[in-house]
Amino acid sequence: MDSKPHYTGPKRPSEKTFVFGIHPLTEALDLGKDLDSVLVIRSGSNDRINQLVGRVRAMGIPIKMVPRQKLDAITLKNHQGIVAFLSPITYQPLEEIVLGAFERGEAPVLVAADGITDVRNLGAIARSAECFGAHALIIPERGSASINDGAIKSSSGALLRLPVCRVPRIADALEYLVNSGISCIALTEKSTTSLPKSKAVAPFCLVLGDEFEGISPEIMDLCEQQLLIPMHGKISSLNVSVSAGIALYALTQK
Repeated sequence: MDSKPHYTGPKRPSEKTFVFGIHPLTEALDLGKDLDSVLVIRSGSNDRINQLVGRVRAMGIPIKMVPRQKLDAITLKNHQGIVAFLSPITYQPLEEIVLGAFERGEAPVLVAADGITDVRNLGAIARSAECFGAHALIIPERGSASINDGAIKSSSGALLRLPVCRVPRIADALEYLVNSGISCIALTEKSTTSLPKSKAVAPFCLVLGDEFEGISPEIMDLCEQQLLIPMHGKISSLNVSVSAGIALYALTQK
């Protein structure tokens, strides 16, 4: 008798971390559950799924089209072609964070992650942001690492305390901040202005880019200052999360 398990792929996620099926997902949305992302079968969708996807998209929840095998790897139960992962945190509106800080007489300190796709880096950035008193971390709906258990672990729990604002586009969020009197500061090795020479003080938003592509030109154009961390070793760059910690320390000690 063959005693080998039928499923030999990656370990399935706990059913506590996701919901599946049209009715359960509809109910989760009706109850105001926070969702990290939604996976939808790439083919064979129907009107009920299309309507549900439209509702999810309107709420700013990331959606990814995947083959059936991907959904089957999550659960072999009747997922009906749609699976939604629950978010371990509640996302906060950026406007409420900014207005709340100003109303308390505080100068907002924010961190915007433009295309940080590694959960460990995102978690470590959140840890530094929380340690140095940032009011919130801003991430885009698409092109960002998920706020999952791995990210929370990498943040040493900071993501459970630091407000996170998930926005449709980082560029639009920065435009709002600029119009609210908040300076946007890009951290980039392409700058000629050294971080220690900066006279920037809060309110500000520190903007960080992907380690490979850096900050996009559209985002860079919205930044009032571009700062460089001076280095004297033979290695020409720092991990983005390390850079975030150094910059936050330097900018919040003034």
